[in-house]
Amino acid sequence: MPSESQAKSEFKSGANSEAEPDAQAADIGDRALDAAMDQAIAACGGDLRATIRALIIANDFLETEVTELMKAVSHAYARGRFHSYSG
Repeated sequence: MPSESQAKSEFKSGANSEAEPDAQAADIGDRALDAAMDQAIAACGGDLRATIRALIIANDFLETEVTELMKAVSHAYARGRFHSYSG
């Protein structure tokens, strides 16, 4: 009987053919996230503090963009440029 760590490594490597589709999708998502993290760290020359700083700055920029877009849509809706969807 395999140990718990062996079972986990088999599952992660895809050796477990009985894995549920949701678990497989999560594994694919985890690999994509790991690749994105590696790419961000590499873009900052391997400096983790610089990576975190860059991500915080990017997040702040995106939050500002969302706020501005929400205001623009709100003003357009108030002026009758957008109509609610009635199905």
